[in-house]
Amino acid sequence: MIYDALIAPFLDFEFMRRALAAICALALGAAPIGVFLMLRRMSLVGDAMAHAILPGAAVGFLLSGLNLIAMTIGGLVAGFAVALLAGLVSRGTELKEDASLATFYLVSLALGVTIVSLKGTNIDLLHVLFGDILGMDDSTLLVIAINATVTLLVMALIFRPLVIESVDPLFLRAVSRSGAIAHLGFLALVVINLVNGFHALGTLLAVGLMILPAAIARFWSRDLSLMIAIAVASAALSGYAGLVLSFQTRVPSGPAIILVAAIIYLASILFGRVGGVLWRLFPGRHLEA
Repeated sequence: MIYDALIAPFLDFEFMRRALAAICALALGAAPIGVFLMLRRMSLVGDAMAHAILPGAAVGFLLSGLNLIAMTIGGLVAGFAVALLAGLVSRGTELKEDASLATFYLVSLALGVTIVSLKGTNIDLLHVLFGDILGMDDSTLLVIAINATVTLLVMALIFRPLVIESVDPLFLRAVSRSGAIAHLGFLALVVINLVNGFHALGTLLAVGLMILPAAIARFWSRDLSLMIAIAVASAALSGYAGLVLSFQTRVPSGPAIILVAAIIYLASILFGRVGGVLWRLFPGRHLEA
């Protein structure tokens, strides 16, 4: 019975194997980005950027229908454009960057939904908003895998300045000029991985596999490398369990994945060894004679 519930769906159905491969690629690319978003206190920025890609993807849909290349290019262009515009507004006015991003996020969401509604049906709108990971084809999986590979390579190149900038940006600015490059490279990776998540989970849930695994990892370790490893593992586990839940029940696959991640997050709040509720209520002995 355990075999039929947990293993057989992935052996018997190609669409389940394809969805699981996409989840693993998303976990490898998005979860480390989420850890840095959390360290830099940019979690809500990630959520705003997830909605910022919607108008570009919607324009691609308006021109070419559910065409992978058109929607990917449109999402990337829109994401980068909103990031640059929000930065320009925050530097050229008294409006803070978070408020600027929130404004663009609301406009982008409304504009994207309107554009999709002009040409598509309610099913198309649901596909754009919530994704369709079980209906993923080989070309979409290839794009997700390539983007995840690019993310890992760029992260390896900018890892040290990115860590230092996350902890002490003034020190990095004093000793090196790589801080701005690392920051821009990081924002580019955020947009790329949000487009990745958009194809699998839709614009409303794309940021879920970034933020929730990072928040889970924060309750289990303070070591950055271990946090990244825990985040990747919890994202992959959430994806696997969510796909199983979706296959065995009538719960949609995208929400099922995020709900499983939320359950792991709640368990981490209770039992996490770094700031978890139970560890705070019953702390171990730290000073012994």
